[in-house]
Amino acid sequence: MRILLVEDSERVAEAVGKGLRAGGHSVVLAASVRAADEAFATQHFDVAIVDIGLPDGSGLDWCRAARRGGNELPMLLLTANTGVSDRVAGLDAGADDYLGKPFALDELVARVRALARRGPRWSESIRRFDARHLQVVIDRDRRIVTVGAARLPLTPREFDIVALLAWRDGRVVPRDELLEAVWGDATERVAASFDVLLARIRRKLSEHGVREALRTVRQVGYAWALDRSKLG
Repeated sequence: MRILLVEDSERVAEAVGKGLRAGGHSVVLAASVRAADEAFATQHFDVAIVDIGLPDGSGLDWCRAARRGGNELPMLLLTANTGVSDRVAGLDAGADDYLGKPFALDELVARVRALARRGPRWSESIRRFDARHLQVVIDRDRRIVTVGAARLPLTPREFDIVALLAWRDGRVVPRDELLEAVWGDATERVAASFDVLLARIRRKLSEHGVREALRTVRQVGYAWALDRSKLG
């Protein structure tokens, strides 16, 4: 699991990062709102842990802005303010959970695991994209992709790859992050399977008249290249 930890206290960040890594998780630290924005724009995460008090802004505002932008990444807010009104403000901002400082590391790790199991609350279940004279429709709830009037014959993992890329709004997803998100690890065996599935996805799209949907960024990763449909 990849976790974005937005925390400016070196002591807290070191302790939390160490505890999460001991559980086998990958942790990316951002010590400011700006650093969080940069990490969020270029990487995939399963959960975000966000301190409310940051040197260049409020973690509460950052969470609120992310939700307004349609991002539904599970988020846990950390704060020294533990009053009822503070908890309500955090939840109203779009946080999934709220933990007051000081906290037990075991409790934090358990809450993060629970959020990851719950997964993102996707604000959109359907997205439509233009591919020249065709429209590509991805339905996350029904787990189907259609090109024009035809349904694309994707396997479950092929669908997961397509949906993950399509919901990243054109941002590049690093190869290892894509493997971890779909398979849970990035071993050589999994990488070989991924290459096969990616080739099959491209072939199936091409057979239905779509040849430009997946973009490869050499030595970095992959991105969804189709523009959102103007028809809604």
